[in-house]
Amino acid sequence: MQTSDETLQGWGGTRAAGIEIRSDDLPSITRGAVLTRGLGRSYGDSALPPPGTHQIPGCALADRILSFDSSTGVLRAEAGLSIEEIQRVFLPRNWSFPVLPGTQFVTLGGAVGADIHGKNHHIDGTIGNHINEMLLRLADDSLIRCSRKENDDLFRATLGGMGLTGHILEVEVTLKRIPSPWIWAESERVTGIDAFIEALADAARSWPYTAGWMDALVRGDNLGRGILIRGRWAGASEAPARPPRPKRRLSVPFTFPGWVLNSLSVRAFNNFYFHKHPRRAKRGIAHPESFFHPLDVVRRWNLIYGRRGFTQHQCVLPEKERPGATKRYLEALTAGGLGSFLCVIKDCGSEGEGLLSFPRPGISIAVDLPMRARTQEIVNELNERVLEAGGRIYLAKDALSSAEHFQAMESRLEEFQAVRRRWDPEGRLRSAQSVRLLGDPA
Repeated sequence: MQTSDETLQGWGGTRAAGIEIRSDDLPSITRGAVLTRGLGRSYGDSALPPPGTHQIPGCALADRILSFDSSTGVLRAEAGLSIEEIQRVFLPRNWSFPVLPGTQFVTLGGAVGADIHGKNHHIDGTIGNHINEMLLRLADDSLIRCSRKENDDLFRATLGGMGLTGHILEVEVTLKRIPSPWIWAESERVTGIDAFIEALADAARSWPYTAGWMDALVRGDNLGRGILIRGRWAGASEAPARPPRPKRRLSVPFTFPGWVLNSLSVRAFNNFYFHKHPRRAKRGIAHPESFFHPLDVVRRWNLIYGRRGFTQHQCVLPEKERPGATKRYLEALTAGGLGSFLCVIKDCGSEGEGLLSFPRPGISIAVDLPMRARTQEIVNELNERVLEAGGRIYLAKDALSSAEHFQAMESRLEEFQAVRRRWDPEGRLRSAQSVRLLGDPA
């Protein structure tokens, strides 16, 4: 059993007093606990204990593969198994985790809790679409299985439920059969937001993986300029003979001074990054880590934001129903002047089964915002634009939204809370985020 120090924090630097208890005996350490933590990659306070709770279990050491059917791709594993480890084991065997988010340092339990999505959401949906069954420890410490056929209300509420319906102990997921462990990728410059939305829609018709990087500081006619990325698993005849080896990783050695990341340095980086890409489209074989998880190459990249840290605002805007919503959001963002080097745009497919799953049809934008005096004000302004368009925010990234904003965005909240009350009538399971956004007792 291992314990960390006396402070826990989210990836963006949000902190809470507490310690994490780790053990490979996850059923034991979750008994009586209010929340389970994975690898700590949620940006805000969703994996932090509520005030007054000093100790929470961590699932990272409970990472055993329990079974795998090589004819169907059905994998059963403990909740602490990471996507990184699944890819390391199964990519050489021409199987892949079916939904790959921006980082592979996510546990199975965390993937289900956030109902993660990836560049293939318009084709394959969220990870919830590929989950068959889960074993949970409920608030009363009983163990229960849930699936689409058994305790289906609990199953749906747990997908994207941020760990508030039960401790996820085991997960059964169907992996994706792939022709080779390499990616055929293309990228090209896009000159503005209208062209970007059109290019994403065009790419989605014939490519399973699409996304784009945008310059979050440029305004005027160049608003929304960036680089569109699209890809597919390479065919066996296109791919190198050997499976890809793990990329060599760098590491940020220390917390950067706060002045390093300012509007001038970010503007210069964004301008360089945009013009570094040739005018013509680039095509070729790519390493899957570079394509799916480019930031994972730099360990501890969050330290670049300094001691005050950062937050990420990720929203989905129903662009087809409210034309211009994405432009109005970007105008509010660039007017704030806090945009960073990371701003990702993606078109989303159908809404998932999870009662609080984030994606819905529309345009998703994710932007890092350094913590400054005006960051709260800018998040409030962005949330107003999201509300105006009928969109919603991603709880796995949020640290600063108000309960008023979140509850106004989320029409499914009452159904989710009803399921929670059925399975946890005393309201034992909670987090710092659920206290902030859902009004759970501290």
